[in-house]
Amino acid sequence: MCGIIGYTGYRQASIIALEALKRLEYRGYDSVGVAVSGPNGIEIRKDTGHVDEVNAKHDFSSMQGTQGIGHTRWATHGGVTQTNAHPHVSNNEKIVVIHNGIVENYQELKQMLQAEGFTFHTETDTETIPNLIEHEMRKGKTFTEATLNTVQQLHGYYAILAMHEDEKKIIGSRNGSPLVVGLGEGENFIASDIPAFLEHTKQVQYIHDHDFVVLDGENNKVHFYRVETGETVERPVHRVDWDVEQAQKGNFDHFMMKEITEQVDTVKAAINQDPETLNAVAEHIRKAKGVFLVACGSSYHACLTASYLFSKIARMHVNVVLGSEFSNYEHFLTPETLVIFVSQSGETIDVLDALKTAQRKNTHTVSIVNVVGSSLYRDSDHQLLLNAGPEICVLSTKTYTAQLTVLSLLVYTVAGMYEEGKKQLERLWNLIYNQTSANTRNYIRTLAMRLQYHEHIFLIGRGLQYPTALEAALKIKEVSYIHAEGFSGGELKHGTIALIEEDTPCIVFSSAENEHEIISNAMEIKARGGYIIGVNHSNNDAFDFFIKVPDAADLNPVTQIIPTQILAYQLAVLRGTDPDKPRNLAKSVTVK
Repeated sequence: MCGIIGYTGYRQASIIALEALKRLEYRGYDSVGVAVSGPNGIEIRKDTGHVDEVNAKHDFSSMQGTQGIGHTRWATHGGVTQTNAHPHVSNNEKIVVIHNGIVENYQELKQMLQAEGFTFHTETDTETIPNLIEHEMRKGKTFTEATLNTVQQLHGYYAILAMHEDEKKIIGSRNGSPLVVGLGEGENFIASDIPAFLEHTKQVQYIHDHDFVVLDGENNKVHFYRVETGETVERPVHRVDWDVEQAQKGNFDHFMMKEITEQVDTVKAAINQDPETLNAVAEHIRKAKGVFLVACGSSYHACLTASYLFSKIARMHVNVVLGSEFSNYEHFLTPETLVIFVSQSGETIDVLDALKTAQRKNTHTVSIVNVVGSSLYRDSDHQLLLNAGPEICVLSTKTYTAQLTVLSLLVYTVAGMYEEGKKQLERLWNLIYNQTSANTRNYIRTLAMRLQYHEHIFLIGRGLQYPTALEAALKIKEVSYIHAEGFSGGELKHGTIALIEEDTPCIVFSSAENEHEIISNAMEIKARGGYIIGVNHSNNDAFDFFIKVPDAADLNPVTQIIPTQILAYQLAVLRGTDPDKPRNLAKSVTVK
């Protein structure tokens, strides 16, 4: 949530900020603001709305200066208003701050500052930060010292950038919310995600929790310190493998469809795991006394699928737990337990909290992530990468199938069948290519045209198709805003069938393994007037609309989800919603 960009260098900072904020739109936001330090001090322009809308009103590109910060806000404290939009300014109007996260002790800080004569003009917790910096500077401290002392007083999860009109520097700090430095030639960047500055540099330094970073524009240096002590620390420089083209739409109208069509390549990349690392993780799984898979949202559905595969292929039981609920299992954790965390961003706050729960019990940890250097990646004992490249659309599509691929390969490795698993996954390439072709997209659009005005869609599956039904329902409802629910086929008659009316759409996922049972469930729906959409390798008289997906046996979850990703996209377009930026959603949920 929230997009953050800071720049110091030789270019026009407002243009850098504007371009970066457009690339960060996928993070979810309701207002936009930019502050630039120029010849006449700091200028701030901000308002509610999308980046292009706000820019059309306030013309960010006309702001002069080579140092600046920009922000897209997701409202937490205070309504969606121009006043509450970031950046926020100190009482003396010399210090500006942008902030992602929540200052949990802002009420106490605000009361203290008010007692010192400070006034507040917004409803946000963020406004306490620039005023607290000013308060510390009134004691004779430098801007850097005052900002460090301010951060030391903050409670909660945050990512912060601060700028002073008399200083050619930008100061940043983070705890639980993402922030990364980009190192350029004669310029430096600091942002909430790499795509913000990927066009200008691929050299990055990952900021750790409780790091305090100073971008010194005067000397073109970046200095790292620890918040607790103020002592200098070194952070290595990494080169990002992502290409700029991967973070651009190209010939597609939306990132969502572009990323759906990339899944042949991302599945290929996900298979490309280092066998030695994969075997090391597999050995930890075999030896562990209790294994947990922990994730949120789509990643949770991938884990649920993996739990079926662990049982079926590796003959192992694994526990699957939502990140936000994992603390309830703390009493089962021991140093002999293994917890595997799955996350696209590696910055999801519920998963990071779950990681801390595991660490308190000295439990061994593994992360499966897409972002090298993310908090989850750094703080886990072992790491496996999805290799999916940047995923800009808020919805998970290519990273979901990449997660299924890595988890499936891990299951086969645990079972001593690495080569067999790799071959089975490689056989999916042609299937995925056909599922993402223009012909398939056009065919599914005819279904979307029939369903676009429905208020409810139900989805059912059994076995490996059950998590697929859950994930497909999530895709439809989060992007088209049609109420969609996924169920186990066997559970339908335990209550939900009461909701079936004439022409109620129901998508039925089936395979050669469970076809007989699930078709029986489909006929129960059809008998009550339901409209049956079948996703299977062969047609059936029960289906009113048939989507053919060749049977891939235990790997059906990778291929069968793709048509419903396309359906969700087509429904969104037909209903006039933005597939890349669904309302109320953000790519990475970094606040509780």
